[in-house]
Amino acid sequence: MSVTTRFAPSPTGALHLGHAWSAVQAHVRARDVGGRFLLRIEDIDGTRSRPEHVAGILADLDWLGLDWDGDVVFQSARLDRYTAALDRLRVMGLVYPCTCTRADIAAAASAPHGPAGVVYPGTCRERAADLSQPHCWRLDMAAAIAAAGPLVWTDEIAGTIAADPASHGDVVLARKDAPSSYHLSVTVDDAAQGITHIVRGRDLFEATHVHRLLQALLGLPTPIYRHHPLLAGADGTRLAKRHGAPSLANLRAAGMDGRALAMDLKRGRLPLGFGVLDD
Repeated sequence: MSVTTRFAPSPTGALHLGHAWSAVQAHVRARDVGGRFLLRIEDIDGTRSRPEHVAGILADLDWLGLDWDGDVVFQSARLDRYTAALDRLRVMGLVYPCTCTRADIAAAASAPHGPAGVVYPGTCRERAADLSQPHCWRLDMAAAIAAAGPLVWTDEIAGTIAADPASHGDVVLARKDAPSSYHLSVTVDDAAQGITHIVRGRDLFEATHVHRLLQALLGLPTPIYRHHPLLAGADGTRLAKRHGAPSLANLRAAGMDGRALAMDLKRGRLPLGFGVLDD
């Protein structure tokens, strides 16, 4: 099997060591077997995506010595694909409009909690929505699971996993402020780009249950997954943009050798003060 992997950052901030850790693993997974490594910029969040962050991503990958195949793909240029996928699910009767706000959902006494936090309680599922009002489109999870039947997916670390998307509730597939959500766009793009192996952080493991369901509903192939452990700083906190993780640009400015760093990451060696989270 010819292997194709991808690195798909969002240009909403500077990349940090955790991004490099993930990009290196995806690059190695492809290059070690003569496969292809693709770069996709997930920039459909128009309120937070910035051109300067795109430039920073390209500079960081060049500094690390991570080359990619073909042109860089931008999700903002692929909105018609997401609309077509949503229309297909709409024809199948598996999505519905929702006008609820986050405050509405948080205030709902019946709202349970799932892997991603508060689960939508289905307020608009049977309600005639006013489409003149701001609305998102949600997947009718129970109906979707019934249509798809039992599903599994394979993770190179965790093994064969029985898909269990029900705990996510009626997830958003198209946001009020964007024509797609992460769940829908990443599923459509991975199939369109021929991604055979998805290498990404363990924080996205639970989302894969939803992606496997969407693959079945849309008739798309299922890649092999590899959800790698995440990195933590000296305080034990997971590296993240919102936590102010040191950027690769700062490491570069401090004189660190990017290619040497990438080689160390490939061998599992981390800079002093960083570690791997156990869960």
